[in-house]
Amino acid sequence: MNTTYQQIIDVNLIASHKSVEHIPDILALGRSENINPASQDQKRNLLLAIDVQNDFMESIGSLAVPGSKEDVQRLTKWMHRNIASLTQIICSLDCHSLMQVFHPVWWIDREGNHPSPFTIITYEDVVQGIWTAANGEHDRSMDYLHNLEIENKKNLCIWPYHCLEGTVGAKLESQFTKMLYFHAAARSTAPRLIYKGQNPYSEMYGIIKAEYDPEHYINFEVLNAVSQYDSIYIAGQASSHCVLASVNQILEYFADNREITSRITILEDCMSPITGFEDSTKQQFEALRKQYGIHICKSTDINL
Repeated sequence: MNTTYQQIIDVNLIASHKSVEHIPDILALGRSENINPASQDQKRNLLLAIDVQNDFMESIGSLAVPGSKEDVQRLTKWMHRNIASLTQIICSLDCHSLMQVFHPVWWIDREGNHPSPFTIITYEDVVQGIWTAANGEHDRSMDYLHNLEIENKKNLCIWPYHCLEGTVGAKLESQFTKMLYFHAAARSTAPRLIYKGQNPYSEMYGIIKAEYDPEHYINFEVLNAVSQYDSIYIAGQASSHCVLASVNQILEYFADNREITSRITILEDCMSPITGFEDSTKQQFEALRKQYGIHICKSTDINL
């Protein structure tokens, strides 16, 4: 390949508000490469990039994940090294409105205060009147909290406002975006962007489904894609929450088909956990490896 990594990516501008994509220039570089179109690949390789967005980036994000800048650098290096064999890229994007059940504005205490970020709210808290739905959505909120408990899901966590639709924080990180569109031009394909987390009544950590949803929405577009590729590589943020939940949901769906689950590789050095979840995240991924036969590797060890 003629285009160097440095011609596409400025590592000093990863997770920087000064970064500008200059997409026409990136597309021109990609089109200058003499690489077969992705449609001609005999072995089809998929990258599933989970929430590589500004609000999860160190130094600029409202819900910054420590280590995320280096993760983007390693991920884009891996993408560049494997451009000629990487068939498709699917990116998930958290996309939220202000009034959602996990944002502070949804809840209010007896004194009229909204909860601070990272407050945990339980069903019993609301029964006791510690917290009340500020928008009159009491019954729907109670139903959600109750079902989180009976289905043994995570407790409701109040997150900082993040990935609000239309904001810079909701955008894909700019240097990653450049490599994404360089790949698109070089391989004569297009990335697929999957938006998640728009249901105001539920959290949606994983790309496939919400934590609890009485309508039982399932993202079959992603599941069908997973089944169609020979190898699936997964990276993104945060490994402890949205990446882990996405992997769990995919594996649960294909639980009886080890031929598919064994195609999945976790790029462990292209993701990081939220602080405090380091050990539990590692343990949970290892349990998935043993149960479903997934692979957990460093990006530097994987050449397509």
